[in-house]
Amino acid sequence: MNQGNSNIAVLIDGDNIPSAQVKEMMEEITKYGNPTIKRIYGDWTRPGLTKWKNLLLENAITPIQQYGYTKGKNATDSAMIIDAMDILYSSKVNGFCLVSSDSDFTRLATRLREAGMQVIGIGEKKTPNPFIVACDKFIYIEILKKQSEDKIENIASNQPIIDKITKKEINLIASTIQDVSDDEGWAFLGDVGSLLQKKRPNFDSRNYGFDKLTPLIKSINTFEVEQRENHKSRHKLIFVRNKKKHS
Repeated sequence: MNQGNSNIAVLIDGDNIPSAQVKEMMEEITKYGNPTIKRIYGDWTRPGLTKWKNLLLENAITPIQQYGYTKGKNATDSAMIIDAMDILYSSKVNGFCLVSSDSDFTRLATRLREAGMQVIGIGEKKTPNPFIVACDKFIYIEILKKQSEDKIENIASNQPIIDKITKKEINLIASTIQDVSDDEGWAFLGDVGSLLQKKRPNFDSRNYGFDKLTPLIKSINTFEVEQRENHKSRHKLIFVRNKKKHS
């Protein structure tokens, strides 16, 4: 997707997403395109959505009223899915951002991707894996929280914002480097990042306290990093490879 010229439909499950990081969410979405459609779904007669009401005008998000007609059934999900398909067939957007932690949107994400749409998911760390892997990219709300002194006060759960990278993630990076490396084992970091995203949509260097992939890889002792001149730009090219094991 050409990020600069892409139009994105942002559909928010108001019943399932906290309002605290709405500005950070909207700023994040602009990295992937222009959010031309912004809608949030919920029963606005419920007191639980009061906090959202004050943020809608500030962020130009259109509220969609959906009454819960039947107890135990999520009418909000149905309304959001119907709207998504209407928008898809209108051909007005190039991609979708589905903001929810609900696995009920797994089939919707899959269907949109089948139609050639890029699908970005945003949700909390509790989001079930089927919905995560159904998206092209999945971003945790927790990592969008500002790194300020008051961040601890804004955390509702006991889950930390920054995770410690495990051997599983290191092995994932190592195998990905090997997949796209040349005969000498070097791989262009841009190719590594793209393939990592395809393998695991929720892989994000910010989960581990790094703004970019380069410093994350530099922090791991099992990888080599090399900068090379770029004849087309003043920015250097970054290549990485797995360190050779000495017998």
